[in-house]
Amino acid sequence: MTVFNAGPPTPIDGGTGVVTLVEASTFCLSDQLGDIHPGTAQGLFYRDARVLTRWELRLDGQPPEQLSVVLRDPFRARFVARKPPPHGVADATVLVQRRRMIGEGMREVVTVQNLGDEDTAMTVTLDVDADFADLFAVKEGRVSGHGCELTATADTLRLTDRTDPGREVAIQADGEPAIQPGTLLWHIVIPRRGCWHTVIQCRPVIGHRAAPMSFDEGDEDSPAYKIRRWRATTTSLTASGAGLNAILQRTESDLGALRLDDPSDGTSYVAAGAPWFMALFGRDSLLTSWMALVLDSDLALGTLRQLAKLQGTQDNPVTEEEPGRIMHERRYGPGSDRVLGGSVYYGTVDATPLFVMLLAECRRWGVDATALAALLPAADAALAWIDDYGDSDGDGFVEYRRKTDRGLANQGWKDSWDAIAFADGRLAEPPIALCEVQGYVHAAWLGRAELAESAGDTATAARLRAQAEALRARFDEAFWIPRHGCYALALDGSKRQVDAVASNNGHCLWTGIVPDERAEELIARLGAADLDSGFGLRTLSSTVRRFNPMGYHTGSVWPHDTAITVAGLLRYAHVPGATELAERLAGGLLEAILEFGARPPELFCGFGRAELHMPVPYPTSCSPQAWASAAPLLLMRSFLGLLPDVPARTLTIAPRLPERAGTVRLTDLRLGPATVTIEASGREASIQGLPAEWQLNRL
Repeated sequence: MTVFNAGPPTPIDGGTGVVTLVEASTFCLSDQLGDIHPGTAQGLFYRDARVLTRWELRLDGQPPEQLSVVLRDPFRARFVARKPPPHGVADATVLVQRRRMIGEGMREVVTVQNLGDEDTAMTVTLDVDADFADLFAVKEGRVSGHGCELTATADTLRLTDRTDPGREVAIQADGEPAIQPGTLLWHIVIPRRGCWHTVIQCRPVIGHRAAPMSFDEGDEDSPAYKIRRWRATTTSLTASGAGLNAILQRTESDLGALRLDDPSDGTSYVAAGAPWFMALFGRDSLLTSWMALVLDSDLALGTLRQLAKLQGTQDNPVTEEEPGRIMHERRYGPGSDRVLGGSVYYGTVDATPLFVMLLAECRRWGVDATALAALLPAADAALAWIDDYGDSDGDGFVEYRRKTDRGLANQGWKDSWDAIAFADGRLAEPPIALCEVQGYVHAAWLGRAELAESAGDTATAARLRAQAEALRARFDEAFWIPRHGCYALALDGSKRQVDAVASNNGHCLWTGIVPDERAEELIARLGAADLDSGFGLRTLSSTVRRFNPMGYHTGSVWPHDTAITVAGLLRYAHVPGATELAERLAGGLLEAILEFGARPPELFCGFGRAELHMPVPYPTSCSPQAWASAAPLLLMRSFLGLLPDVPARTLTIAPRLPERAGTVRLTDLRLGPATVTIEASGREASIQGLPAEWQLNRL
């Protein structure tokens, strides 16, 4: 048995068009009519359980014919259809619209419009059902089918979990429907050129307590109000380059919808993505928050606080909890204990150093110093985990080995079973030390050194910098493969170099662990045709045995992975070839994103651009997905060369914007107490609002 995030999810409905709506811990998967069909992975999901498995609208017993779907925001959609005309009649005269919004539940407004010259009578029915299946079971295609109890009263249809009477869904509607177990039915007559409508509310109940559902756009708990408030407090990002504005606007709205709120302290943090990962994930949430600092630094602080609350305190082999370890994922569904061993699972090797990296980066971006100081004990516990548990064999590298057969076999970001293999196809045996994880540890030590130095603790800062430099030298000696011109993907349990050429090398550039004397050769290797698909960087070279352009981690393209590599290349912009490759990878990726409707998917297939001339979707890719959605923000920040240091009152900017980006503008960018506006094109930039006492460095 594997844990939840062990590989690609189950297809939602065999590959036909699916509409995904998401708002915090609620998401809805339906077809393009708005119907939810039993026997598929579709449904309305609330707090990791599926609370609707059927939601089918029929007119006189027949489904409408689809016309279009309009998506205004990630949490609402309008489905437009028509009633099929009678046999022998050319034109339809009945238009059907379903306006759906999700939040702490779902509201749907159904409008039936008669465009004909005669009154028309019809029967409208809505068939509903639920199975209250755990999200894990739905994702993995192993729903038990225990179903629900259906109870009809004069004004409410209740669907109650047979295994937990405190969990149910209450459905109410206006228009005086006849309510029967599993069906709401209206007999209506619509006058010529007139219309009829009903408002249907679907409210989840957990522990006998109804969800606080609100859809009034003026109510501060409503999804529309929350997204307006989010947009009002974030940086406004625009670009004149073709299509870039659409991408940036979609990024902002999707990240807004993927936020989760903690009512205990009022902070927000980011979920990993829809449909399957609407929960806090250590690695995903940390990397997303890093990439989104240019948009909203509060998201990073909220994520750090949540992860610190859940930081490991004891040894538990089932959940892989260890003192100081940062968790992998948190779940609320009824199957969490069975699948994860508890509601929180800790089987990740990289979230712990990434936590320290993000904490230090938040200081540079001016996040509240008092709030960051409160997180220093968590950072030190994380560094202790790196020393005591991460490097379990004492060889100076952080590695992983799962504790039981239910844990993740691979615990880096490429966590599918076949992701870490030699060039000849042999799977690496644990414990496994990934190349990028050593880079994260290197950056974490340097970041904590900065934090120590800012507090006057020069001894700790010097010790951590020495550790980082020693790791840098040790890493280069152990991982560099001269014949490949790049670093090994990993070291296996026998300390052999896992010699498959992979995109993980780009993360090594991003963290700065690569010596300058290696960088030019590594950059040339990353730019070769076996890795550069033309639409972004492949996860695995096309020259190795396990390469598959349709493989989850074995040849596909992940937008966040390419964006991190671009950031790494621009960190080494002084090295020949770095900027040119960064422009090429970013340009190809942005063109692919535009082909996907301006919303970057979690991943897409790694077929070569010269081969198919267009990006090919990966059928079970999450969308929206947090670190994919945030990838364009990291691209923008990297090409601007934006390096703030708020405590030092300095702002460094080194724009290298490609011509296709046009003019890029950041308005109301918050840097601690300062709020600045930046406008840049090419290698020129103007900054407004920078306090007089700050130093501006132009590179």
